[in-house]
Amino acid sequence: IMWEFRSMSFWRAVFAEFYGTMFFVFFGLGAALRWTTGPHNVLHSIGHISGGHINPAVTFAYLIGSQMSLFRAFFYMVAQCLGALAGAAVLYGVTPNNMRGNLALNTLQPGISLGMGTTMEVFLTMQLVICIFAVTDERRNGRLGSAALSIGFSVLMGHLLGMYYTGAGMNPARSFAPAVLVRNFVNHWVYWVGPMIGGAMGALVYDFMLFPRMRNLSERLATLKGTRPPEAEGQQDPRGDPTELKTQAL
Repeated sequence: IMWEFRSMSFWRAVFAEFYGTMFFVFFGLGAALRWTTGPHNVLHSIGHISGGHINPAVTFAYLIGSQMSLFRAFFYMVAQCLGALAGAAVLYGVTPNNMRGNLALNTLQPGISLGMGTTMEVFLTMQLVICIFAVTDERRNGRLGSAALSIGFSVLMGHLLGMYYTGAGMNPARSFAPAVLVRNFVNHWVYWVGPMIGGAMGALVYDFMLFPRMRNLSERLATLKGTRPPEAEGQQDPRGDPTELKTQAL
């Protein structure tokens, strides 16, 4: 763990999560505010596109997949939540009182039970995490198209469905920030439990079923403890070219 604590690259990565989440939430929530009267426009809900992790559920997924240390994951999640709060606070300060509303707070839609909402968040986040894992997998040797665009379409797909159920949380930090500022935590746990379970399921499905990472338990534990850099995995098997996903040509 101490090698990460003493590493400047570690702290730059933590700051990047804070900085990225701050702007992600600032623009994401701002785009979702209703500046005019009339029906809600679905295009207001597609601003949540992650370039880094900037999402505790994604960070948790990488932790479950043993692709980062517990130490790093903790600091990432703290930075993401603080960044989300900072972005939402700036938006709150520059938005007129009559336009703030609930600051695009995620809430269960009428008729949606806690179980329905949680299940929807599980599936929305699961498909997002599998998409992120697939398009950013360093083992692919023939990447086609843009990873950011693929993730963006995944987020869009999730929002087009999820907005009618839960408002499409998919990101606990994004849901947390407006809840703090408007002091409304009714059913807020749904937006943590659902995405975290979905993220974990996505990591397990991808890393153990779709495209398994051939590492033993001791290697995984070493990564989780932070006793060796996760990126060392890409250098540990010199026996041949990385395996190419069989489905990428479909």
